[in-house]
Amino acid sequence: MRHNKAVNHLGRKSGHRKAMLANMASSLLLHKRIETTVAKAKALKQYLEPLITKSKDDSTHSRRVVFSYLKDKYAVSELFRNIAPKIAERPGGYLRVLHTGFRQGDGGEMALVELVDFNEAALAASTKKEAKKGTRRSRAKKAEAAPAAEAPAAEAPAAEAPAEAPAETPAE
Repeated sequence: MRHNKAVNHLGRKSGHRKAMLANMASSLLLHKRIETTVAKAKALKQYLEPLITKSKDDSTHSRRVVFSYLKDKYAVSELFRNIAPKIAERPGGYLRVLHTGFRQGDGGEMALVELVDFNEAALAASTKKEAKKGTRRSRAKKAEAAPAAEAPAAEAPAAEAPAEAPAETPAE
């Protein structure tokens, strides 16, 4: 019986599972977003979030601990240089798992795993919402203001246009 066994073994031996999670974590840190199955995404979240928490303390010891899990110096440097400063004030929840549907070949449930503060589309949408917080005005007021704004604009280009030079007569 498997009472109180919380780890999802993902159908692999421990060495294979650790290597797979290390590779997936490195890819996620370098690319900021990967697509995988839901089960692997959940396992990756449990694997990587404690390492991201360790990266908030930029010491030699924490770098060595994170490197012992990831085994990729480029992913470790990316984590400590670029990712850790952006998530320094966040108390947890560094990864987002978005369910994307089912895989064509075998029907496996797929998910998109991404770092929360590195999703450009979501960040752009949140800034757009903040910028849009104005009062709504009726269309009637906009229609009255539009002809008044167009009248001076129509006169200005005509006044600024340079006078045409007289046509030259051909030299004989």
